[in-house]
Amino acid sequence: MVATIAGSAFFPVASESGANASNKLGAAPTTVDALGIKSKSGSNGRLKVKASAQAPSKVNGTKVGIMEGLRGETETPSHAPRTFINTLPDWSMLLAAITTMFLAAEKQWMMLDWKPRRPDMLVDPFGLGKIVEDGLVFRQNFSIRSYEIGADRTASIETLMNHLQETALNHVKTAGLLGDGFGSTPEMCKKNLIWVVTKMQVLVDRYPTWGDVVQVDTWVDASGKNGMRRDWLVRDCKTGDILTRASSVWVMMNKKTRRLSKIPDEVRQEIGPYFVDSPPVLDDDSRKLPKLDEQTADYVRSGLTPKWSDLDVNQHVNNVKYIGWILESAPQPIVESHELCGMTLEYRRECGRDSVLQSLTAASGGGVTGLADTGYMECRHLLRLEGGAEIVKGRTEWRPKHAGSLGSLSQLPAESA
Repeated sequence: MVATIAGSAFFPVASESGANASNKLGAAPTTVDALGIKSKSGSNGRLKVKASAQAPSKVNGTKVGIMEGLRGETETPSHAPRTFINTLPDWSMLLAAITTMFLAAEKQWMMLDWKPRRPDMLVDPFGLGKIVEDGLVFRQNFSIRSYEIGADRTASIETLMNHLQETALNHVKTAGLLGDGFGSTPEMCKKNLIWVVTKMQVLVDRYPTWGDVVQVDTWVDASGKNGMRRDWLVRDCKTGDILTRASSVWVMMNKKTRRLSKIPDEVRQEIGPYFVDSPPVLDDDSRKLPKLDEQTADYVRSGLTPKWSDLDVNQHVNNVKYIGWILESAPQPIVESHELCGMTLEYRRECGRDSVLQSLTAASGGGVTGLADTGYMECRHLLRLEGGAEIVKGRTEWRPKHAGSLGSLSQLPAESA
C-alpha cells in the first residue's frame, strides 16, 4: 500500500482519455515528466505546463503533501550548525602555500653551481672539521660571511683570529680531550686548570673576501717545559695559496687562584700523543718591545670597558677582544691607507669584567703624515689598566693597501722552511 501511494506521487494515472497502455504498466506518459508535471503544446507554439500529480492522503499514517514530498527530494539541505570543524582554516590555501614554498626551494636548488670541484674543495663542505695527517692535524673550512668583512670588502683581523680560536677548540673536542671547560682536558678539569695564551704571532699575506672559503689547519707541540705551542695555516680553498700563518704559546693557570701552574704529569700524558715534532710556521720574534707610556705614545684611547659579551666561559676577556682594543688607538690615516699584515702580541695578565682600560699607540717608519711615500710602517701598542698594570704589549706591521703580498715577508721575521 505504501509503495503504491509513493509511486502515485511520481507516476500518477492520467485522467485524460489520451492515456495508453504504458500508463497502466507504471511507465510515465510521454507528456508527463519525472516530477509528475504534465505539459502540452498550445496552438501558439508555447509550452503549457499543468500540475497533474495528486497528493497522497497519508504515508505511514501521516499526511504528506505533494510539495512536501517533492521538497524533500529536490531542495538542498540547510547548512549544518557552526562547529569546531567548520571554523578550521581553508586547507586548500595552506596546501597551495606549501606547494609554492617547495617550488621556490626546488628552483634555488637547481640554480646551484654543480660544476666539478677539486678534491680539496669537497672536503668538509659543512665546516664541521676533521682530523687529518695521521690524527695529528685538525682541518676545518670556513666561508667568509657578509658580516665578517669590513669597509675594504675583506675579512677583518678579528674574523681571522676567531677562526683560529674556533679550530683550536674543535681540535680538542674532535680528539676526545674536551672536558667541561673551555678547551680543558678531563685531567685539567679535575685540577681546576685552564689554558691561557702568553704570546701570539700572526703573518697575513692576503685577506679573504666575502664568499671565499678558507681552510684552516692547526696542530700542537711542546714549548719548553711548561708550555704548549699551537700553529695554524690558513689557505684559500680555491687556489691552495697560503693566506695566513700564525703561531702561539700557551701555559696553564689555576682557575681558582688565577696563578700560573706547571703542566701536571697526568695532563702531559693526555696531550703528549698529539704533539707534532715540527718547527713553528713562524720564527719567534724575540725583539724586545720598548716601553710605552703617555709621554712616548702618539695616540691614547681611554675609558675602554669590557661588555658581558666580551667574556668567555672562563670569566675573563676573550683574547681576540684585546686586538680590537689595541686597534682602537691606531692612527686613522694608517688604517685608511694601510692594512695590517703582521702582528706580535705578548699577554701579561688577564682582564676582568669590571676593568677600565687604556690603549696607547706609537707610530714609526716615517711618521703618520705623508703616508703615500712611507711604504711599510710599524706601530707599538700597549693595552693597560687605567691604574697602570699592563695587559697586552704588541707590535703591528702595516703595508700599503693593494701592495704586492710578497713584500711583507721581508718586513717580518722569516718563516721556517
